Amino acid sequence: MVSSSLRPLRADAARNRELLLAAAEEEFAERGLSASIADIARRAGIAKGTVFRHFASKEELIASIVCGHLATLADVARRLTDAGDPGAALLEFLTVAADQRRQHDLTFLQSVSEGDSRVTEVRDELYAGIGALVDRAHAAGTIRSDVTATDVFLLMCAPVHVVENLANPAPELWKRYLAIIFDGLRPEGATPLPQPAPARP
Repeated sequence: MVSSSLRPLRADAARNRELLLAAAEEEFAERGLSASIADIARRAGIAKGTVFRHFASKEELIASIVCGHLATLADVARRLTDAGDPGAALLEFLTVAADQRRQHDLTFLQSVSEGDSRVTEVRDELYAGIGALVDRAHAAGTIRSDVTATDVFLLMCAPVHVVENLANPAPELWKRYLAIIFDGLRPEGATPLPQPAPARP
């Protein structure tokens, strides 16, 4: 007998799930963690009980949102692993990662989902994808040899985080700081880094 959690969703159920996830992202972006299931259901235009038919708790809903964003980046990393130019592939990955953060700044949700097995699994997939991109860039000599996958993982959101310090940054200003970051990853003119790379988060 197939478990109900493994059965494909009917079209209407799948549509409701997507509406819920989109509404939840908007609510959390506006209200932070104080957003309620009732608020999310209202925004999605469905009954509160429908939310709990898809997600057993608010924490499970948050974990699903986090998984979705991590899975998108993992898919991008996997696709770029076979790119012809390893340096350009790594830059494209960092561009997509920063742009995702710009559009959906929901990183504060990650702390709530720490310990969720699904989030851990997808984060492992993302980290492996970043590791493959970094290894290929090392082999091609396009990034400095002392840069690690953990460094790149931590730098993913940095360009957008930097411009958040300005009251009204230009929409594309984050790309300036991505270019500065990527130049810092290149081997040309590199000097020894003052501290070893941190352990994987």
